Amino acid sequence: NITEKRKEFLINDILRHIGLKICKNTKCQDLSGGQRKRLSVALELIDNPPIMFLDEPTTGLDSSSTTQCVQMLKNLTRDGRTIICTIHQPSASIFEMFDHVYVMAQGHCVYQGSTENTVPYLASLGFDCPKYHNPADYLLEVVNGDYGNHTELLTSAAKDQKWRRTVTKVEANREKEEINAIYPVANNNENIYEPPSELTRFWILLSRCRVQLCRDWTISQLKLLLHILVGIFLGITFQNSGKDADKVHSNLGFMLCCVVYLCYTSLMPAVLKFPSELAILRKERFNNWYKLKTYFAAFLISDIPTQVVFGLGFTTTSYFISSQPVEWSRYLMVLSIQILVALSSSSLGLLLGTIVNPVNGTFWGAIILAMMLTCSGVLIMFTHMSKVMYLLTYLSFLSYAVEGHMQAIYGYNRSHLECPEYSLYCHYSSPETLLTDIGMNKQNFWIDFVYLFSVFVGLRYITFFTLRRKLAKT
Repeated sequence: NITEKRKEFLINDILRHIGLKICKNTKCQDLSGGQRKRLSVALELIDNPPIMFLDEPTTGLDSSSTTQCVQMLKNLTRDGRTIICTIHQPSASIFEMFDHVYVMAQGHCVYQGSTENTVPYLASLGFDCPKYHNPADYLLEVVNGDYGNHTELLTSAAKDQKWRRTVTKVEANREKEEINAIYPVANNNENIYEPPSELTRFWILLSRCRVQLCRDWTISQLKLLLHILVGIFLGITFQNSGKDADKVHSNLGFMLCCVVYLCYTSLMPAVLKFPSELAILRKERFNNWYKLKTYFAAFLISDIPTQVVFGLGFTTTSYFISSQPVEWSRYLMVLSIQILVALSSSSLGLLLGTIVNPVNGTFWGAIILAMMLTCSGVLIMFTHMSKVMYLLTYLSFLSYAVEGHMQAIYGYNRSHLECPEYSLYCHYSSPETLLTDIGMNKQNFWIDFVYLFSVFVGLRYITFFTLRRKLAKT
């Protein structure tokens, strides 16, 4: 229930608070280390949480960036937020910025209180901090046992309440007035915002997927260009194989090349998809920004048009250059089969990526495709297979893909093929003869279509549960 103008105001306000206003139009990959840290904090500030937990926000930053980061967190606390973070070896200037520190050693609290009480606390226990020594470093030296093992002494002394920063009633009222001056308490529901519905989150995630696709030219433009170029290459290589009766076996090889190309180019990138985004997905799910099914649905919807466009570019060039039958019905049948092959292979890759690590995923993916290729009915014809081998073909979606291609190109009462003038005997002038010889004369295109679609849906469905299981384990 927030207007677009209000959303833009809130975003600009957050960017101004954390010092990223000048980087508003900069890509994340071009930000410095300190700016990326602040951007992570900015994402958490969208929900305006009253309490924030940060795990080592200064790790990997130089002294200047560290100071800016801690100062930014200090400024955020003035708006009424409580910020709790872990930090290792802070400088003296950074150490003084903290209102309250909690020091642990061997699983025990050895100091809890304000930073200004650190030196008096250590002095009361007989540890005099040198005059120009960093109190934080000296405290760590003591608790790490550089001056002897005094963990029990420090643990007992830390229970004393006098070292902790206490807030008087006057100070509490003054801080409350300062906060109310910044964020006046409304007497109505004007400033109460309802969380977005899951449908709204779905559209936001879908929009993000679209932005990611358009932003990375190696995923969109380059891959589409390569599909078109490979389609042209295959079309030229198998030129006239679609209408020449003497080249029917070459045309069978053309179909197999198309299927194998789409399988490998769809499976391998899919194996890396979820492992590369697992850390982000885990963080956003932990923050309860959306449900897993919402994220998965948005990814599924965004992936289908991509595969359709890639399949369209590849199929159109390879189909017509190789002189396949110029009939819209047959072209659309081949196009639908090739798109389903790409989607099914992508689904298999996504499933492997949620079960094993990326290296093993690509290895197992290649093995599975090789085994399905053996059972496709091209390397070994169905009529030459044993009964056991033939039963295995039902598990290979590549066999259904090849059958679908054969039925689309040679089935449904296609007219006789052209025979070359020099040929004395043209055995495969009738497409029905070819289908009979390779054992595909009794197949039905729509059975192949439904099977491939079922494989696509089934593998995506299983992938959702394996992804949820992987997130639950981590």
